[in-house]
Amino acid sequence: MAHYQICTRCIMDTRDPRITFDADGVCDYCNNFQSTIKPNWHTDERGEAELMAMAEKIKAHGRGKDFDCIIGLSGGLDSSYAAYVAKEKMGLRPLLFHVDAGWNTDQAVGNIEKLVDGMGLDLYTDVINWEEMKDLQVAFLRSQISDQDLPQDAAFFSGLYRFARQHRIKYVLTGANYSTECCREPEEWGGYPGIDQTLFKDIHSRFGKRPLKTFPLTDILVYKLLYQRVLGMQVAKPLNLVPYIKKDAEDTLEQRFGWKRFQHKHHESRFTRFYEDYWMPRKFGYEKRRAHFSSLIMTGQMTREAALDRISRPELDEQFLKSEFEYVANKLDLTVEQLQEIFEGTNKTYHDYRNKRFLIGVGSRVMSALGLERRLFR
Repeated sequence: MAHYQICTRCIMDTRDPRITFDADGVCDYCNNFQSTIKPNWHTDERGEAELMAMAEKIKAHGRGKDFDCIIGLSGGLDSSYAAYVAKEKMGLRPLLFHVDAGWNTDQAVGNIEKLVDGMGLDLYTDVINWEEMKDLQVAFLRSQISDQDLPQDAAFFSGLYRFARQHRIKYVLTGANYSTECCREPEEWGGYPGIDQTLFKDIHSRFGKRPLKTFPLTDILVYKLLYQRVLGMQVAKPLNLVPYIKKDAEDTLEQRFGWKRFQHKHHESRFTRFYEDYWMPRKFGYEKRRAHFSSLIMTGQMTREAALDRISRPELDEQFLKSEFEYVANKLDLTVEQLQEIFEGTNKTYHDYRNKRFLIGVGSRVMSALGLERRLFR
């Protein structure tokens, strides 16, 4: 790294190759938060009024139907609290939809059961064909790109949208929020902006071994344009309209339902935990925790000093990470040596494969211009 610089307000730094700083050393993520997100983010009476208006609209559309909306539930904090807000604050009748891609931690499964029982809601679990999931994940690993969570993301989002469309459920509620996610993970850090069928098909055609006959793969342009703009499916983010403080939300879910908090974001998936805490930092030199902690700094939930202290050491114990390396290898039917060989291979990026990143970028810029996306998109 020719010249190292870290933001004077959060902990984003020049490990993001496209970061910029103002004269005071404040990064563009912090400035975007102050100028674009904060003035348009209302969790006071305005947010409450908007939340209730949204609830009434969803209820009216759902009259006479089994459910008035659908919520993708992982067992992690954001989706769990979104389900709580939908049922307890908005008075909705959501169908909880879980995609089992083979990597659930026992804690995530337990959390889902506790919420379903505690709120008396229905749960539909979509179990992904493991042989196909495994083949796609190994293909992505062999591609050597940093975006190793794309196969799981594809299963989660595509499964949810496909089900909602098949059952004509108009409203999809998500746990996406500014409070813990206002600092978008840079694209170079495995933050590819959406499910790109072109990229998936190219990588799988080169490294996959079995056809993906049942794996759900809905292209981002299909669900953004066809599902939402043409067919009228609507995505709502209720957590942006209520006071959403991470620790308070964890306390509420714990006290009400016996829900168990995770050590860190995304730890509900064993693969994501391994990928973000081992694979990414050690193979690519990227720490997604920087973006996660920076979001909490911007929203006043973590001090910069606490973030710097925590980022100075690995999130998980070395012996535990070593055992997880073996677990991931075995689960993917690879030897530890084969996974190590992939790990030591030459790093690549999505630019090495066919993709439609340019088109996705155009769509994202249009959304930013319309005020539908306020997080920083380069």
